[in-house]
Amino acid sequence: MADPILLDISDRIALLTLNRPERLNALNYALIDALMAALDRIETDTGIRAVILTGAGDRAFSAGADIDEFSESVRQGRATALRDFVRRGQAMTARLEAFRKPIIAAVNGLAFGGGCEITEAVHLAVASARASFAKPEIRLGMPPTFGGTQRLPRLVGRKRGLELLLTGDPFPARRALDIGLVNAVVPHDELLPAARALAQRIIRHGEGAVAGVITATTRGLNMAIGEGLQVESEQFASLVGGGDLTEGLAAWCERRPPRLSR
Repeated sequence: MADPILLDISDRIALLTLNRPERLNALNYALIDALMAALDRIETDTGIRAVILTGAGDRAFSAGADIDEFSESVRQGRATALRDFVRRGQAMTARLEAFRKPIIAAVNGLAFGGGCEITEAVHLAVASARASFAKPEIRLGMPPTFGGTQRLPRLVGRKRGLELLLTGDPFPARRALDIGLVNAVVPHDELLPAARALAQRIIRHGEGAVAGVITATTRGLNMAIGEGLQVESEQFASLVGGGDLTEGLAAWCERRPPRLSR
């Protein structure tokens, strides 16, 4: 059996690939668990500064949850469905959202259901011009369960989000860009190079500053402005006295490029 997640590391960037192309990279429980384990490994690897997440094959980033497996959990009752499906999926998207190293989705095809929710949760996203998105859970008689009812309206606005959630209609990469779901749309064969270039533009900066921006932004979005400002202050304070901030300020004053830790 093929590994559900592939991991390749080069130039301080980890490429994670959802690897069920024969099932359009559907998110079964084994794949979600393997993704979480890969994130645990990446988190403690000091040689990795950024993550790109994509799907195997040319057809799909991820077509969403594995409906056959999910249906069996539903048949076993509410407690099983909540434990095995909902909590597992929500833990995955929460982990992606709060990860201290930048995660960039390289959306190479269909991003439906849970695949769209992954795109919503990660920090940045680049889409192939071939990519398409949808929130089709309502066609199954349910709302999204991996955070889509919460993250999508926050990203694109309440009315746009509700339109997508209530109709289940697919929409192209260009609309995903227009509404703020992805950061860029590029030709299909330029997708991974574009994602890598974006990652390199981020990791040229200090690791602590990058992590601080991610944490302050992610946590602050769900807080009142005063609480968010406190988080921002805490992230800054954690860097005072550290090498990167000291060097960055010295370089600025001396009008030279900073020599940041790598």
